[in-house]
Amino acid sequence: MAYSFDFDLANGILRCRLEGLVTDEILKEFFRLGAAFAVRSRPAAGIIDLSKVTLFEVSAKVLRELSKVPPVLPEPGLRRIVIAPSPDVYGMMRMFELEGQEIRPDIHVVRSEKQAWAILGVENPRFEPLKIE
Repeated sequence: MAYSFDFDLANGILRCRLEGLVTDEILKEFFRLGAAFAVRSRPAAGIIDLSKVTLFEVSAKVLRELSKVPPVLPEPGLRRIVIAPSPDVYGMMRMFELEGQEIRPDIHVVRSEKQAWAILGVENPRFEPLKIE
């Protein structure tokens, strides 16, 4: 399991990627680190990219818990997108989206990067890696 964080300065997009096996504990840790990067970069939009996840062993209970945690950056209009091409992961993340609508009204779960860029109105994002400290 690996994760990475990168930032598109021109468009203000923080992208967080997960790869490999994702479990309850890994997802919780990922959310904690993602919050730290969000505070540091102050993005206009955030993307969680799950397209390289090979196994998603996350319980519905943990997704419900995480969906109820207020976002670190609660600004209205801050768009949050989850890219989940796998049908199983897509279904789980749609549950996260629906559960968290009260405190994350601008979250969208999509199946491809192309859909994410369309929502954000971005044609050619240019990401630079952020270092995990």
